[in-house]
Amino acid sequence: MKILITGGAGFIGSAVVRHIISSTAASVINVDKLTYAGNLHSVASVSDNPRYQFEQVDICNRSELERVFKQHQPDAVMHLAAESHVDRSIDGPAAFIETNIIGTYTLLEVARHYWHSLDAARKTAFRFHHISTDEVFGDLHGSDDLFTETTPYAPSSPYSASKASSDHLVRAWHRTYGLPVLVTNCSNNYGPYHFPEKLIPLMILNALAGKPLPVYGKGNQIRDWLFVEDHARALYQVVTEGVVGETYNIGGHNEKQNIEVVHTLCALLEELAPEKPVGVERYEDLITYVTDRPGHDLRYAIDAGKIQHELGWQPEETFDSGLRKTVQWFLQNKDWWQPVLDGSYSMQRLGQGV
Repeated sequence: MKILITGGAGFIGSAVVRHIISSTAASVINVDKLTYAGNLHSVASVSDNPRYQFEQVDICNRSELERVFKQHQPDAVMHLAAESHVDRSIDGPAAFIETNIIGTYTLLEVARHYWHSLDAARKTAFRFHHISTDEVFGDLHGSDDLFTETTPYAPSSPYSASKASSDHLVRAWHRTYGLPVLVTNCSNNYGPYHFPEKLIPLMILNALAGKPLPVYGKGNQIRDWLFVEDHARALYQVVTEGVVGETYNIGGHNEKQNIEVVHTLCALLEELAPEKPVGVERYEDLITYVTDRPGHDLRYAIDAGKIQHELGWQPEETFDSGLRKTVQWFLQNKDWWQPVLDGSYSMQRLGQGV
């Protein structure tokens, strides 16, 4: 099986690439524009494998996408390429409209025409797997409510609105043109190779540098945390075993308040990195409360019962085990994250990304 993965140099995409190359017999064509969040070092461990190929292509570039499809002849598409940082979408929504909506439309059209050109057997086997987010559902109000595959969409930010738009496009291309699609909506991911503008890596690296740990509002926003390698396993299972036209929610069954996550990280760092920066007595002393983000949703939580019952997937990592692995990875891989920190963007301005 040959799988074309868009956004394969990003956080979740690179985890999918690494999983497929290291744990399956499938081949990968990694299509990535290499924006600020794309990092080929995240796939360095598999980049020499003969089943891996890379194409630096913008998904908005139709002629280049057509070339890639014609040249590589994929059996499936896993579409992860997206602008994904909420704070960035508030500061500059245009890039999110362009990549997440126009890019998805362009990819759908190229995939549709390619699919029509296949012989009967390959046409039947072809899959277009669109990877989305639980943020399209908006805010949960009841303490026991969970997002299901039929929860109405109510996006709150330019980012989540653009992802909701792309979800609707994918389903429309299935309904109107018969394109064999699958859609997944996931909860907040964390783990190795996580870009340092998001909550968990930002807190780890700020703490190690003795910088403030900025927490939005009271830190009482609740997220369901999913270890990225568990997510990668789920995504491969969906593209190979999922039912065409179906949606699957993927969650980690780990609801935590942001402030609870930060306190847990501080405790792990006390254990694993006891030698603190000059002037820091306790990592928790660095916690700083900052003005909340506009339109910040209070709670997300996924009901992942469908994928568990129908495909047999469930997360292998608990939040405690996954977070420990994540902290250990960042402590051991300064050569990956230090060049990222030396980049031109300002992490402090971008906040937490949850």
